[in-house]
Amino acid sequence: MLGWKWPAVLAGTLLFAGALRAQTARPSPAPASASAVDQVVDRIIQQENRLMARVNRYTPLVEIYVQNTKPNHQLGPVPVHDYYYLGKADLARGMVFQPLDLKTGGFVQTLAKPFKDLFSSSYDPDGFLQMIYPDRRGLDRAHYTFRYVRREFLGEVRCLVFDVVPKPESGQGRFKGRIWVEDRHFTIVRFNGVFAPAPRLGMYFHFDSWRINVAPGVWLPAYVYSQENGQKGLLRGGVRFRAQMRLWAYNLSPAAREEALSRILVESSGSSQPIQDQSQANSDLSPVQAERAFEDQAAQNVLDRLQSLGLLAPPGPVDQVLDTVVNNLEVSNNLNLQPAVHCRVLLTTPLEAFAVGHTIVLSRGLIDVLPDEPSLATMLAQELAEILLGHSIETKYAFSDRMIFNVKNTFHVLDFHESRKSEAEASAKAVELLKNSPYRSSLAKAGLFLKALQAESKDLRQLISPHLGNRPQEIQAIEQLGPQLQPTNVKQIAALPLGSRIKVSPWNDQIRMMQTQPVALLYAREKMPFELAPFYLHLERVKGTSAGLSQTKPGGGNKP
Repeated sequence: MLGWKWPAVLAGTLLFAGALRAQTARPSPAPASASAVDQVVDRIIQQENRLMARVNRYTPLVEIYVQNTKPNHQLGPVPVHDYYYLGKADLARGMVFQPLDLKTGGFVQTLAKPFKDLFSSSYDPDGFLQMIYPDRRGLDRAHYTFRYVRREFLGEVRCLVFDVVPKPESGQGRFKGRIWVEDRHFTIVRFNGVFAPAPRLGMYFHFDSWRINVAPGVWLPAYVYSQENGQKGLLRGGVRFRAQMRLWAYNLSPAAREEALSRILVESSGSSQPIQDQSQANSDLSPVQAERAFEDQAAQNVLDRLQSLGLLAPPGPVDQVLDTVVNNLEVSNNLNLQPAVHCRVLLTTPLEAFAVGHTIVLSRGLIDVLPDEPSLATMLAQELAEILLGHSIETKYAFSDRMIFNVKNTFHVLDFHESRKSEAEASAKAVELLKNSPYRSSLAKAGLFLKALQAESKDLRQLISPHLGNRPQEIQAIEQLGPQLQPTNVKQIAALPLGSRIKVSPWNDQIRMMQTQPVALLYAREKMPFELAPFYLHLERVKGTSAGLSQTKPGGGNKP
């Protein structure tokens, strides 16, 4: 159940769910007969039960980000407060959200947190998890009526669309809405509606839930959008919010690592000649070289651990895009850093950046909201400056025992936040790098982004609160170059909505840039800087075999 945490008796009583107005398609003829519809419905019920049995094997990462909103005549729903939750879903035990221990800001804040939670409103992550199934008790004819509507494409996937209504006396919390069913195996790939009827002392909100095809015939819950525009209930004035839930890291690939090991063993055992050490004779390291090697080992340990936990995306094409911008900064400033500087992407939403050795890490959320390349270059220049100034990684991470920790404790074990003095030094160096770069004539765009970031810093504190590294730096010398913010000017884009750039595979965490068409904005409310928008996915079918999926045994999954 998804509840609004409220003082005293209201705690845990309110349930949430989310709705998105569907794009419509022209109706197509209904199936030939009622018996044909009945057969399809039977297949849908059967396939949904199979999907739940499969999904319940896994413990994916779950991220929930909520923005409470207020209406604005010109700008639409404007965020006024936000909430952030990151954890693991223990689906074998039901809709159980196991939170990761995020940093709370210090000893005093940690002591005060239980009292603050008791007397303030928040959301219950367990309730959001209910939205990955239409009914976790299962769809069946005894409790639901199915009515065929039409055929419709969701991206490349042709679907059959049904309205689903709970029968009278079916009990509380039954799904009421619409389902989209792909027409090959009859798997539900999207469902949109609300849980009903509501309890006497609570309410249900609407949701729109999407699943992604990760192997032939295998679909996994990946994205849920929830929204309410002022539903009235026990809360005076109603509740207004937008929320996104993302699930990923279903497969952390221990089998893939074992396969790589087996290939190495086969290669070495099959060779007729013993493997020779090809290193040079003068291979001893000086103390300085040894110190650098130790730092490199610490950095690699951190990156490997973050990727194994599902928090860092595997290397891929997006990294190459970021590397190109870094290379532009290096070449124009006559830099020749060894080892070479590379970039990686943290898969979480809060806006943050940090350097791990000679690797720059930007969060997915930060990349999403950056409106242009000069703004991206500014974020990368800050971290490149940290590297140039020798703000190196702590070598304590070179000791392997420090990398053996539960995913729950990640944000307490790892810390790459720089001191204010170091940040100020890096900001000054970043300005120098940018003024010598190809972006020097476009820094007003970066300044505009920094102004927008500053304007939202009070209302979106969770979004602009880093958990591993540094918040985007407000470089005053760059910010002053930006024009005045004009929220109602559709030609001025200071920042993008969340979800504008990066698409994540929920199965293997691979990321790629979204392929979207440019859109001419008509209204100021369509700008949505740093805001949440509904998901509307271009669904695709995966070609190939389901190798790897069949290896997962019930009860195993991807638990760390």
